Amino acid sequence: MRKQIALSLAALIFMGGCSMAPNYMQPSAPIPPEWPQGPAYKDSQTTSEAQAAWKLNWQAFFTDPKLQQIIETALNNNRDMRLAILNVEKAAALYGIQKAELFPSLNAAGSMTNQWYPADLSSSGKATLQEEYKISLGVAAWEIDFFGRIRSLKDSTLEAYLASDEARRSTQILLITATAGAYLNLAADRENLNLAKTTLQSQEGVYRIINRRYQVGLANEVDVKRSQTQVDIARGDIARFTQLIALDENALNLLLGSSAPADVLSVNLSDILGPQAVSSGISSEILLNRPDILAAEHRLKAANANIGAARAALFPRISLTTGVGTASSDLGGLFGSGSGIWNFAPIIITPIFDARLWSAYDAARIESEIALTSYQKAIQTAFREVADALAVNGTVGEQLSAQQSLVNAVEIIYSRSEVRYQKGIDSYLSVLDAQRSLYSARQGLVTLRLARLVNQVRLYAVLGGGGE
Repeated sequence: MRKQIALSLAALIFMGGCSMAPNYMQPSAPIPPEWPQGPAYKDSQTTSEAQAAWKLNWQAFFTDPKLQQIIETALNNNRDMRLAILNVEKAAALYGIQKAELFPSLNAAGSMTNQWYPADLSSSGKATLQEEYKISLGVAAWEIDFFGRIRSLKDSTLEAYLASDEARRSTQILLITATAGAYLNLAADRENLNLAKTTLQSQEGVYRIINRRYQVGLANEVDVKRSQTQVDIARGDIARFTQLIALDENALNLLLGSSAPADVLSVNLSDILGPQAVSSGISSEILLNRPDILAAEHRLKAANANIGAARAALFPRISLTTGVGTASSDLGGLFGSGSGIWNFAPIIITPIFDARLWSAYDAARIESEIALTSYQKAIQTAFREVADALAVNGTVGEQLSAQQSLVNAVEIIYSRSEVRYQKGIDSYLSVLDAQRSLYSARQGLVTLRLARLVNQVRLYAVLGGGGE
């Protein structure tokens, strides 16, 4: 009899494992196969030495040692990053729980029962006390995964775990990008503050000269007031950039989870070493390596596995309870000869009418459609992000060149205007106009330098870099 039980159990285990989940096929990407072409992208082609972003770790991409130190601090201390790591660990634990459902749980149990029977209920006609002692080792209500329901749930949990790990990588990329952006913004605002201070010193000197000329009758009051306006504008900009620097520092400290050391903060953008060049390649298929897209695909696979679990729930479930042990009416006789016991109880439950199961199947199928749509939308969004970054990358160099040429030209105009004014050839209005243009052009140059660096970081991130 025991041999028959063992053979039956082996047969049930052997039959288990078939899956009713649909065969998964990776959906086609709903985007053009190549990146956009046109005048905005003509300078976005990188050199042959440039690496693929998703193959280049962030330590190699960011070449500035101070920026590397800042990013390392953020990765170690940031609470969003810590939450992402904990979510991965939680998903791994949940996968372990679901995977264990495929195997029986072996339990040991011991019991003692004392039961009093009155005379009218006793078979002997006398009141009796029955005692029973039992020790057993067995399996309770273990479901044989004949139609793959548990296996599908296990696969779904595995994909959820993999999706959470990709989400961790996405969080890391976002944190690196945000930290680098905050660091660069702080450096740009510091450079603008220094520019405003230099401008204030210069304009205060000019104001004093014009004011003295006015006092001796060599200048009019209008020139004095015009000079004063530049002093006031510079004073206002100093206050504004001082405020922006404080806000930048607060944002950076939040990302770092601590105060940023003063010795690692750059004063000027020109002091920061530029990042490595990255290649976007020719084909847009490299987007499939982005962690957010991989996470969306894992969620799609999980939804696909849930369909298999919902289908399997429509079919019979086979569960098994079995055990071996010893029992005796006397505690001392538990391990005596002839006290052995065993039980073998397979149970088959077949759903006849349960509308909830069909609704669950419909919900799983719709959830798969939602996951598919989300996956395709993630790819389209990624394509737009890369295309935008490439457009900026292809034009910002020309903008910088033009802006630098403008600064050089306005510097000459400003210098010549001052000489002409001092010689009485021209009015102070031309000096004022030239000074305003020069101040604005220098600020524009800082803004474009910042835009170029920020876009380089963004291009690296949207191409899937920084996730390891």
